[in-house]
This record gives sequence, C-alpha cells and structure tokens, in this order.
Amino acid sequence: MAIDSRSRAIVCLTGFMGTGKSTVARLLARQIGCQHVDLDKRIIEAAGQTIPEIFARRGEAEFRSIEHEQLVRILGEAAEQNRSRLVSLGGGTTAQPQNLALLRQAGAVLVWLYCPVEELLRRVAHIQDRPLFRDETSFRKLYEERLPFYELADHRVESNIEPLRVVEQLLALGIFPKVIA
Repeated sequence: MAIDSRSRAIVCLTGFMGTGKSTVARLLARQIGCQHVDLDKRIIEAAGQTIPEIFARRGEAEFRSIEHEQLVRILGEAAEQNRSRLVSLGGGTTAQPQNLALLRQAGAVLVWLYCPVEELLRRVAHIQDRPLFRDETSFRKLYEERLPFYELADHRVESNIEPLRVVEQLLALGIFPKVIA
C-alpha cells in the first residue's frame, strides 16, 4: 500500500476559537483513517497544566513558546514517520510568524475554518476556560487582529454548519491522501 504522492502529508486546520477545529478534525481523521493531533492537547500534556493555568501562571509568552515547541515536535514526528497527519491548531498559532514559517517550510496545507464572528460569539459565550475570551469587545478585537493570518491559508471552508457537513467540504477539497492498493 502506498500513499498517493499528489496529496500532501500534513493538513492543518486553523481558525478562531469556536470554529470547530478539534471537533471537525476528530471526525475527519476517523473518516479518512489519518492520525489526528490536537496542538492544544499536546501543549497541555507537555506543560502539565491546562491552557488557562498556563496563561494565568506563566503568561501568554510562555504559552506561545510551549506551543511552538510542540508544533516543531508534531511536524518532526510527521516527517520522521512519513505518515499523513491532520493537525488542529490553536486559534492563535498561525498569528505567530515563526509558526507560520515552520508550517510553510514543512509543506503543510492550511485550511481556515471560517465562521462569522456573531456565530463564534454565540458558540463561546458560555465557555469559561478560554483565557483570551474576556468580553465581546476584546473578542471582536482579537478576531480582527487574527483575520489577516487566517486569510493566508491555502483553503477556506465555511464552518457555521453541522460538523459532518464541514467534513464533507474538507473532503471535497481533494487534499487528503488517497490509499492506493
């Protein structure tokens, strides 16, 4: 069995908090039989703390440092094992120039899960463990700051619909490895 070389080995889902990156990635990975890696989970495991705890005790700069280290590891593992990976990134991962450069260097395909800010507000308003969600004004400001980075993605997929329909849109892009018998 060989992997179709027309497809790239690393596909990363990017987008603002609440777009469904982790949920959609889990569903898609199961459907295509690809390994899914959740960057936020890797950060939590490496730090031995939740993301809100890292922000509260160590600050955002330390969080970003751990995030970068874990991204380096994930990309290194993918190259070393020569296996396809589906990576759900954190909401601010691609807004960090060193991460974006690393992803481009690794040949990762970036897919922006786009969702209107009004819908995102509705989705995350009740969630308490988002360290960068303080109030609607700061939420909208952060969204606007990150928007130019999301727009650098290779593909844009609407995510303000049922997660399985988002998966269908992702599959329709034709960027996932096909297994050749």
